[in-house]
Amino acid sequence: MSKEAMRARIKRMLKKHGLSGVNKAKRTPSHPKKSHIVLAKEGDKIKLIRFGQQGAKTAGKPKAGESDKMKKKRASFKSRHSKNIKKGKMSAAYWANKVKW
Repeated sequence: MSKEAMRARIKRMLKKHGLSGVNKAKRTPSHPKKSHIVLAKEGDKIKLIRFGQQGAKTAGKPKAGESDKMKKKRASFKSRHSKNIKKGKMSAAYWANKVKW
């Protein structure tokens, strides 16, 4: 695929899904199952990734005074998905870790 064709494809996908740019996640509250979407780009590869459980009770980034229960929940997620998080920007686990946890 030529660079011009790649740019056109990216532009078309950004517009179709209402994204502001590549590697920028967006909430999708009307999607039945997934809470976020991102157009991931790494090198010459692009991939549309939907991630995150709709309605999941995650706390986002750690906050001062966070409960021990939430700290354990965050640590469990990161431990359980560490192998997939390490795969980088082209995996849903990477984005869920970055945005939701």
